Amino acid sequence: MATLPPVLQAVEAAGHAVFTKGDYNLNITGIRSPERVANAFDDRLCVTYKVNEMWITETFEITTDPGSPYLIKPINNYGCAILVPGQYRGAYSIGFHRGQYKALVQSGKVKVYRDDDRDNILDMDPETIQDGYFGINIHKRTGDSDTVGGASAGCQVFRYEHEFDRMMLLCRKQISERGFKTFTYTLLEE
Repeated sequence: MATLPPVLQAVEAAGHAVFTKGDYNLNITGIRSPERVANAFDDRLCVTYKVNEMWITETFEITTDPGSPYLIKPINNYGCAILVPGQYRGAYSIGFHRGQYKALVQSGKVKVYRDDDRDNILDMDPETIQDGYFGINIHKRTGDSDTVGGASAGCQVFRYEHEFDRMMLLCRKQISERGFKTFTYTLLEE
């Protein structure tokens, strides 16, 4: 068997499952940068899969953090959601993000930190973790801006629409080739 690509070596080293059997068995991995100031597309999302026993990794610019407007004025009484690093097995499926367009929507439980001090610094206090359904989707930014702004209240958001479209094409390919209609998302810290 071919050596795992570096991103999947990191997933495995963190104690998470890696999907190695068959073509288009997607490993979707977010990598959060160590920067703790919000509003930048400074993270990455990798989709790693095999075709004819050869590994392919495609990397996209995203944010794994909420934008400043939601940190300063959270929409939840407990504070703004920040996804906790970990693996969320089968927690995503294709559905409509806010009824507007197809994206990967949360269909299983995830864990979030709650940041309620209303500043632009991401606070990830383990004592604030909640587990449940929060609408932490994987979607694209709409509009023309280089900052996250109101595009994320805790979601994983693509900076560029064409990169998001590519990921969605790969997700549809997994469904047509494998029959798997749910997706696992793994979030790592850099």
